[in-house]
Amino acid sequence: MSSVQRELINRYQGGLPLVERPYASLARALAISEHEVLQTITGLVDSGVLSRFGPIYNAARLGGGQTLAALEVPEERFAEVADSVNALPEVAHNYRRAHRLNMWFVVATATRDGVADTLQTIAARTGLKVYDFPKQHEFYLGLWLQLAEDDRVTTVPVPDVGILETPHR
Repeated sequence: MSSVQRELINRYQGGLPLVERPYASLARALAISEHEVLQTITGLVDSGVLSRFGPIYNAARLGGGQTLAALEVPEERFAEVADSVNALPEVAHNYRRAHRLNMWFVVATATRDGVADTLQTIAARTGLKVYDFPKQHEFYLGLWLQLAEDDRVTTVPVPDVGILETPHR
């Protein structure tokens, strides 16, 4: 991993500056061009180092709906089902797990009813039962990973990034 990639991950995993041109701000801080910042981010996502790069919205606070869902996918269909599920814009954070329910993902929608609609769409597309695990309590678990020059990964205390002054439960 390059020093620029490492620095970008280490410095900005908690959020980007809330300015008109955040990538230009990153470029100045990293002493590279804005184009290089965008190329670096694209490369990290394309190579699988980052699973995604983008904002995380609290759908419920915005009047929408959100749930954790799971599928029991036959191994021979896993890639096909993953592609079908991931094609939906409402789906995020899709992971394989070593469990009978081997595909877990988050569904976030603009309306509360949209969650049920999306889960029904997934069931219809895949022919599989969708297990719905709606949030009962919210917990805040802060975790930052620090990448060392030798690519070792350690945890570090989450810095106060001042995103929202809201209590976490």
